[in-house]
Amino acid sequence: MTVRSTVILHVGPLGLCGVDEAGRGPLAGPVTAAAVMLDPERPINGLRDSKKLSAAARERLADEIRQHAAAWCVAEASVAEIDQLNILQATMLAMQRAVAGLGRPPDEVMVDGNRCPNWAWRSQAVVKGDDKVAAIAAASILAKTARDQYMCRLHDDYPAYGFAKHMGYGTAAHLAALKAHGACPQHRRSFAPVKLVLDQAVLF
Repeated sequence: MTVRSTVILHVGPLGLCGVDEAGRGPLAGPVTAAAVMLDPERPINGLRDSKKLSAAARERLADEIRQHAAAWCVAEASVAEIDQLNILQATMLAMQRAVAGLGRPPDEVMVDGNRCPNWAWRSQAVVKGDDKVAAIAAASILAKTARDQYMCRLHDDYPAYGFAKHMGYGTAAHLAALKAHGACPQHRRSFAPVKLVLDQAVLF
């Protein structure tokens, strides 16, 4: 008999906002952030770190979050902003946009990780927060599913890179495609593997 453990996350009051991001590490595509304020009266079962969920479970939970959350917003920082600002500052910008887009001010913001953006809201960073705080877990699911959908659409425009399979991460197949085809407009020029390919193209 298989015993499944139930992950119980801190829900908190109605005004608590959870924030998380997806896409800091990839070589292509935007960095995406989500902000979620859950409604304690409308609980959502199964919330946890999006990386520990199957794609099907993430999509199902993303639908539930959009239907039952008190407020939610997904925002991004573009490849151009990543290259201009650096990935950390672009991530902070995407988070700021997500919270600002909620349509209602949160009482407190909990951000996954070890730092918060410079903003006016009372906030705290929570290391591994997507496995501790339900609102952060919900934000991680929305950010991940939204970014994956974007990368799948990008795959239709640039099928040679295999974006639908690796979501822009620097897999062996992605690096091989970069060397064979060069960089597309959605590649992050400030990232070392992409910059190396571009520099080599100039040399030869």
